[in-house]
Amino acid sequence: MAMEFLARHCCLFCPFLNKTSPTTLRALASSASGNGVSNLQVAARECPVMGAAMAVQSSRSYATSTTTPLHFEQSSPSKVNETSIDSVHAKAGVFDTSKGICKHGLAVMNAAQAATGENVEVTPAAVGTPPSPQKCHSNVFHYEDFYQAELTKKHKDKSYRFFNSINRLAKEFPKAHTNSEKVRVTVWCSNDYLGMSKNKEVLKSMHNVLNKYGAGAGGTRNIAGHNTHTLELEATLADLHSKEAALVFSSCYVANDATLSTLGSKLPNCVIFSDQLNHASMIQGIRHSSAHKIVFKHNDLVDLENKLKSLPIEVPKIIAFESVYSMCGSIAPIEKICYLADKYGAITFLDEVHAVGMYGPRGAGVAEHLDFKAHANGRPENTVMSRVDIITGTLGKAYGCVGGYRSDPLLLALFSLPRFLQQSWPYQKTTFTDRAAQQLNTRYVKAKLAEHDIPVVPNPSHIVAVLVGDAAMAKIASDMLLERFDIYVQAINYPTVPVGEERLRVTPTPGHGPELAENLANALETVWTELGIKRVKDWEAVGGLAGVGVKDTKSTKPIWTDAQLGLAPVTGVQADKVVVEEESIYAIPIQAAA
Repeated sequence: MAMEFLARHCCLFCPFLNKTSPTTLRALASSASGNGVSNLQVAARECPVMGAAMAVQSSRSYATSTTTPLHFEQSSPSKVNETSIDSVHAKAGVFDTSKGICKHGLAVMNAAQAATGENVEVTPAAVGTPPSPQKCHSNVFHYEDFYQAELTKKHKDKSYRFFNSINRLAKEFPKAHTNSEKVRVTVWCSNDYLGMSKNKEVLKSMHNVLNKYGAGAGGTRNIAGHNTHTLELEATLADLHSKEAALVFSSCYVANDATLSTLGSKLPNCVIFSDQLNHASMIQGIRHSSAHKIVFKHNDLVDLENKLKSLPIEVPKIIAFESVYSMCGSIAPIEKICYLADKYGAITFLDEVHAVGMYGPRGAGVAEHLDFKAHANGRPENTVMSRVDIITGTLGKAYGCVGGYRSDPLLLALFSLPRFLQQSWPYQKTTFTDRAAQQLNTRYVKAKLAEHDIPVVPNPSHIVAVLVGDAAMAKIASDMLLERFDIYVQAINYPTVPVGEERLRVTPTPGHGPELAENLANALETVWTELGIKRVKDWEAVGGLAGVGVKDTKSTKPIWTDAQLGLAPVTGVQADKVVVEEESIYAIPIQAAA
């Protein structure tokens, strides 16, 4: 009877009880499992709420108090072994009970009391929360329970994300302060790749525009119309990619979503071929288009061609892919994908978000970089970039501001951006210094980590993806770097990367000089040693993962060559000072390629 009463009381909170008939529940309660308890009790022990209720039933230190209002302070994961309502919360992934007991805790307490014959019921009012009358209707969806269950799953599989307070300082780049302005940390994972957010010339120009025109756009172009600065910006972006026109959006997420959803829905019977590692914004745009989607293996030209030729040539097709994949640093074979597009009657959609500003003689991205000399000499015709149909990019990473854009012949102007956002791009189009310094610093960091046998996913780009291989361990390593070494590197987990390929994503900038790089390498050495995280040799022993420790693989050369960086083509350590197009840049000494 106690268990049956308990079951009825908790029907509000248990999806199993809501969907199970009373007849089945009675049958379970009346049938024995062979060890003296009912089959219902056996099932209940597997439930996070009922199981906890049964545990509280045997230890009622919190459940028997009727004279003093119950209050529980904020608990932490370290308390999960205590036999209390706090432990129930912690085991369920609820670590903040500062506002009183949640309804799951109330259910456990009241159910335990009912099961032991006590008639005392703790109500929400007893712990400072207003009562909410509810009825046990089996056909009513319990939203809060669903939300809590989803959060619990995230905690259990270690994919729940915790964020730190990191406040980057313009005058101390790449330093930031935490919640306390007195505490300084070095930021090693920002997408402000070139430090343009603190560039003095850019800030000065932005202040001038802000003082004259204010901050806001005033609405979309449907409401507020064009403004001179937005039109100038779009003309600059179109020229950057050698396209007829460009259109700015509030972000490149919106640009990707809007472009793919519009094209996919308007082209009759369109099929979109999407790289396996494409960004969520592209996936969302394809989904919104309702077009048929075919996913091809990452950068796998054979798989892509086999899938392209399975469709008639007259079917409209879009090949959607990225130039630099931000979590692994791989670079797409853009020219060969364009060849397949021409062969099978497809158009190409290229996301250059993690490349614009950093690749090519003018910073237009990897497509420009592939014909470096031609673009440097002002000859964009018949180049790889000219063969790409649609290019999207961001203004919020290497350019240090906010917004996104697309550049192609077919545009409809709808969006508008604040006037002050146009200042970074002319600067980077004519400045080589920052791009070269970033690449030199990236080479140095990768070389230092290799000396310590720290596993870095091989790639030719500026991304330094340090493989951990475990979500919980990646979080601990990130916390340890921040708390003990004042180094901030965010842990990356599922769904951004596959389960088992969790990592720390490091992104050197022109501001990460030799001293900071040495500090990072030494800190990672300590963290890897104390936590026992796998090194390259350990991955080799198990056959490798994510390109790390894989035998018989070719070494990956940087896409920026020594000649493009202005380095003499000789072996040995180069001078600290590198002269590039009459500009002097100071970078870390590197070991030039043989």
